[in-house]
Amino acid sequence: MEDRQQPGESLSPPELAAVRRSLTDGRMAMTRRSLLRATGAGALALGGLGTLAACGIPPARRTDAGRSVDHSGQEKRVVFSNWTEYLDVSDDGKRRPTLDAFTRRTGITVKYTEDINDNDEFFGKIQAQLAAGQDTGRDLIVLTDWMCARMISLGWVQRLDTGNLPHASGGVARQFRDPDWDPGRAHSYPWTGIPAVIAYNAKATEGRTVDSVSQLLDDPRLKGRVGFLSEMRDTVGLTLLDMGKSPEDCTSDDFDAALARLQKGVDGKQIRRFTGNDYLNDLSKGDLAACVAWAGDVVQLQQDNPDIKYAVPKAGYMMSTDNLMVPNRARHKKNAERLIDYCYEPKVAARIAAYIHYVCPVDGVREELAKIDRALADHPLILPDRETAARAHSFRALNAGEGKEFAQKFADLTGA
Repeated sequence: MEDRQQPGESLSPPELAAVRRSLTDGRMAMTRRSLLRATGAGALALGGLGTLAACGIPPARRTDAGRSVDHSGQEKRVVFSNWTEYLDVSDDGKRRPTLDAFTRRTGITVKYTEDINDNDEFFGKIQAQLAAGQDTGRDLIVLTDWMCARMISLGWVQRLDTGNLPHASGGVARQFRDPDWDPGRAHSYPWTGIPAVIAYNAKATEGRTVDSVSQLLDDPRLKGRVGFLSEMRDTVGLTLLDMGKSPEDCTSDDFDAALARLQKGVDGKQIRRFTGNDYLNDLSKGDLAACVAWAGDVVQLQQDNPDIKYAVPKAGYMMSTDNLMVPNRARHKKNAERLIDYCYEPKVAARIAAYIHYVCPVDGVREELAKIDRALADHPLILPDRETAARAHSFRALNAGEGKEFAQKFADLTGA
């Protein structure tokens, strides 16, 4: 495992800008549902960025001794922090059916909070406590793979007990079983997979299929109507794949070559802009004819607009994961593990997948999902077939120096 950025370090200007972008128009900031259920959470989170960037957090010290006495037997509760719109909710918006059913079965109450808006921003909330060996007040958190890798490398995440995870330990879909940052899923279980693919508006492309980064960058008929994501790993990763390079082991020179190719698209006005998922309206209206998009958005848009199509590039696509972890000093580790395992029961996993529309990481869920919605069960962006799964790639781990260097270069490209 490579050394990760130490949490005592301040975020560089481009990294801080990336946090702000993610909070306002990032992957979970403006989904189809959240447009209908807008809240002030993002504004509140933005208000805390000054603290994240400037506070005098002490240098990190790696500690594997941060385990605490488990109070699960005496305290029948679990505190769960997640992203917005990432778990099913009742039609009236007042209940969480999955969590309510878990409580009825186990007697364990769940304090569920949608207080994760961005990986770095959330890390800034908890890093001082974890570095000091203190309880964060959370038993279960959901973070993206590269941030999970950082926390695991720092020794801030508890090793999970497979004895409490009979469904989860045997139920992870093959493509998610053994990430290089957590071999054998010793500290984490995937909550969902997040594919970055190509989406296009067939009306805007006059029926033409758009299925490669080369088309996005070189097709004159798309000039000025192309979007790429402001998430570096997805945009650069897809570009590397199109160039015949591997994001899993790309060099600095490979990264620079991908940026140069994208820069040509910027200079030639082929690329309209770099976006979070604020591409939703532009793509639906046809102002963007084609763009790099997150699969969950595509599935939701297709329900409203039959002109929205997608393509998995032959060169491959980018796949990241959001993952469940138990931080050090959590008071209710066993209760958290029981909740993880519950979410890996196929019937429960199907209910969650039917709501969030991202890749379900649970084996054996297809039959249960078909009972809810046959179209979703057959959708390869929710349950990838073997061929689709084999074309998924992930971006390699970056050390602290590379992280800052790559972020600055990408910020220069996007004008962030």
